[in-house]
Amino acid sequence: MTEHRPEKLILQGPAGQIEALYHQGKVGKPAIVVCHPHPVYGGTMRNKVVYWMGRAFEEMDYSVLRFNFRGVEKSEGQWDEGIGEVDDVTAMIDWLEQKNPNSPLYLAGFSFGTYAGLQAARKDDRIQRMLAVAPAVNLWSFDFMFGETRPVTVIQGTIDEIVPFEQVQAWVKKQANIQFFTVEDAGHFFPQHLEELMQYCKRIEHQ
Repeated sequence: MTEHRPEKLILQGPAGQIEALYHQGKVGKPAIVVCHPHPVYGGTMRNKVVYWMGRAFEEMDYSVLRFNFRGVEKSEGQWDEGIGEVDDVTAMIDWLEQKNPNSPLYLAGFSFGTYAGLQAARKDDRIQRMLAVAPAVNLWSFDFMFGETRPVTVIQGTIDEIVPFEQVQAWVKKQANIQFFTVEDAGHFFPQHLEELMQYCKRIEHQ
């Protein structure tokens, strides 16, 4: 595996500065924003699942931007009940587009990161593909995704202790544009299953 030294950045967000980590991929390859889990419960851009999602995309030569939502570590502002966090995502998409003007733009998230990330992507025509790992459909309404026609990849563990597999499965069945990958015997944070998670992340373009 290649050496991993992402660039540390301080970017401007709607609530002040946003701390980020950035990997520059090959010119013309997709550029992707990766959103981390719930800030109130310790979620950061250094979360293990988010880290390995990012590594999967780096191995595909994507440009990868991870960032901390407002109020997390060095990012300014405070938790905004998932509302302002959507604006944080949009600001990161803006920055990534400026950095990679000739690249397709994608969006990925884990747990809460799917809620904020997919909301931002849903209203942003620049995003061509989306990936959701353990989308927290039991904690928030994802009705905003109804009618979405762009490709969405969903990855879910079968023994997730936070986001029940059955609820994600039921939500997926209501969507017409989702490719759904299940990780057998994987919990919410995919212990012992991170390699499998990475392989499914790499299938984001196989739809």
